[in-house]
Amino acid sequence: MKLIIAIIKPFKLDEVRIALSTLGIQGLTVTEVKGFGRQKGHTELYRGAEYVVDFLPKLRVEAAVADEMVTQCIETIEMAARTGKIGDGKIFVSAIEQSVRIRTGETGEAAL
Repeated sequence: MKLIIAIIKPFKLDEVRIALSTLGIQGLTVTEVKGFGRQKGHTELYRGAEYVVDFLPKLRVEAAVADEMVTQCIETIEMAARTGKIGDGKIFVSAIEQSVRIRTGETGEAAL
């Protein structure tokens, strides 16, 4: 089992969610986060004053998937979240040692 973490632009969430659900991914966790990468923020004008926005709003989308679904999930997220502009985000993959469904006690991939 793997945990896929994708940092994406907020307006791309629905496209990513729909694309993953067509793959059969049944559960996602979405968290509002702020951060910056190469784009290093931007300046904005508010009531005549210019100020720097260092941390940009992003969404962290997490999905636990079976090993054989990892490549397909990554490609799907890439296609759905891509705008072609700087700041599209990143995808990280890490191993999951154990998972347990609290309600039933199922473990491993059956708990997904």
